[in-house]
Amino acid sequence: MVVLAASIVSKSGKVLVSRQFMDMSRIRIEGLLAAFPKLIGTGKQHTYVETENVRYVYQPIEALYLLLVTNKQSNILEDLETLRMLSKLVPEYSMSLDEEGICGTAFELIFAFDEVISLGHKENVTIAQVKQYCEMESHEEKLHKLVMQSKINETKDVMKRKASEIDKSKIEKNRGDKGGFMSLQSMGSGRIESSFNDMSISSTGSGFGSGSSFGLSTDVDSFSTKSKGRAPSAATAPPKGLGMQLGKSQRTNQFLESLKAEGEVILEDVQPKARQSRSAAPPLTDPVTLIVEEKLNVTLKRDGGVSNFDVQGTLSLQILNQEDAHIQVQIETGGNPGILFKTHPNMNKELFSNENILGLKDPSRPFPTGQTGDAAGVGLLKWRMQSTNEAMVPLTINCWPSVSGSETYVSIEYEASAMFDLRNVVVSVPLPALREAPNVRQIDGEWRYNSRNSIFEWAILLIDDSNRSGSVELVVPAADSSVFFPISVQFSATNTFSGLKAINILPLKGGAPPKFSQRTQLVAENYQVV
Repeated sequence: MVVLAASIVSKSGKVLVSRQFMDMSRIRIEGLLAAFPKLIGTGKQHTYVETENVRYVYQPIEALYLLLVTNKQSNILEDLETLRMLSKLVPEYSMSLDEEGICGTAFELIFAFDEVISLGHKENVTIAQVKQYCEMESHEEKLHKLVMQSKINETKDVMKRKASEIDKSKIEKNRGDKGGFMSLQSMGSGRIESSFNDMSISSTGSGFGSGSSFGLSTDVDSFSTKSKGRAPSAATAPPKGLGMQLGKSQRTNQFLESLKAEGEVILEDVQPKARQSRSAAPPLTDPVTLIVEEKLNVTLKRDGGVSNFDVQGTLSLQILNQEDAHIQVQIETGGNPGILFKTHPNMNKELFSNENILGLKDPSRPFPTGQTGDAAGVGLLKWRMQSTNEAMVPLTINCWPSVSGSETYVSIEYEASAMFDLRNVVVSVPLPALREAPNVRQIDGEWRYNSRNSIFEWAILLIDDSNRSGSVELVVPAADSSVFFPISVQFSATNTFSGLKAINILPLKGGAPPKFSQRTQLVAENYQVV
């Protein structure tokens, strides 16, 4: 079958929607469509007309015609099947089957026609799949934008806090030099009030990220939490009676309100957890910090088995002060034989192989120093592990959809390995396009429905020995089982497959070794059930 064009025309011959699938001139297509009303006879039972070169296959839809223009060599049965598929799609996008309704949804209908017909040939798709393909957005792009906005907001909070500390130090200095209330007045009370008014309420954006929690939160007490451990003073307390201060919260909540208006569900009860996960990586305080991070890429088969299991790890070093940079790091590995380690080119490979000590080839050179912002620091060691053993998988997901009449009962369960305690687990299950949220009958954890992407998100804040398994059961309209895949999973853990840890810092210039700390994290970077 070769479909030249798919169109919707009125009985008077007006073309409302037309999509061309083959390389033909516009004049040729317009001529074929203009000739169609003249070829339709009255009182005939069949719904196709043949000319010398093409065949018109059409179906009446109230006062309109849904029309396919094909070549004469195409299979009439396939033409009719394609026509029936398009006739089912038209009411899905146009609420009224008249000229006004069709013209109002012309672009949506053209996109839907493109999903059904490709290069003149019918695609093997269902109505639900066509709607899903047309409505899909990039979930990864959305998460990236939310994470970037969160970082921007946190940077603004840091800038405001630093500005307030500078103002406070100036006030205290003037108070010590001149004394009395007049020195405070000379600094300008309006500047102090506006500074604290701006920083008293701040928006922190989204809780998603590499160690993401579930949902969105607005941190209305960011200053009080970030100033923890410092005694409050009269100069740092926000002045009373600032009537305009409430207007700030309305502007900071506009982002959340816009998401709510578009169908997002904001879970207020998990906001404290989201704030804790964001602050899980505080600023560096120890002279030396070692960061162990493993990224997990897993693809599981829906019927059981592992098609891909890949762990990639890095050990990074951050040093605050130059005087602590002439060091070596003694490490200890977990003895996993399946892990292959590779040192940085500047590292002494023989020293690492013989003594498990990481040091530079030139001992007289220091390591780079200073915080590097969001970067992980100076990379010392990389490792990788691949396996096909399903016992190595920290979390398995089983999805059991079953159709009963006009409904599909979907049972999803997870089973977690005892190797890890998983945090901020989010299981994202695609659903057929729904107008309302699915009927959730039972769930272990929290859930929300992303109506724009038609994704059901199941969140478990912590999986430990008390809940190594759990399940959720929901009901949706009848759909094919393939609609519910692939299932994506996000989580983090404080343990790693390698078990690598630093046990000692060796100073090369003598003296006491600098104090060091270690951060360890396992992150599910690409974890799917297909």
